Formats: sequence, C-alpha cells, structure tokens
Amino acid sequence: MKRLPVLLFALAMMLFNSCAVVGGIFKAGAAVGIIAVIVVILIIVWLLSFFRGKN
Repeated sequence: MKRLPVLLFALAMMLFNSCAVVGGIFKAGAAVGIIAVIVVILIIVWLLSFFRGKN
C-alpha cells in the first residue's frame, strides 16, 4: 500500500508531460494550418486574377 502513492505520482508526472507534448504539437499544427489556409487563398486570388486578365 505504501507504493500506491509513488505509482500514482509517477503516472501523473508521465501524463502531464505527455499533455505538454501534445499541446505543443497542436500549437504547431494550428500555425501550419493557418499558413496553409492563407497560401491557398492567395493561390485562388491569383488564379482568379490570371483568368480575368485574359478577357
């Protein structure tokens, strides 16, 4: 029974570290997603202006 708090503490420390790692991945993913959306919008605007310019 004395080992139970130590095991719970070790488990909690592992879970908190993994949450921080996952949080960092999601933050990086959000930044990359925002950049990707901006690039796609710029490509669409460029294509629209390219095809309108030919008429």
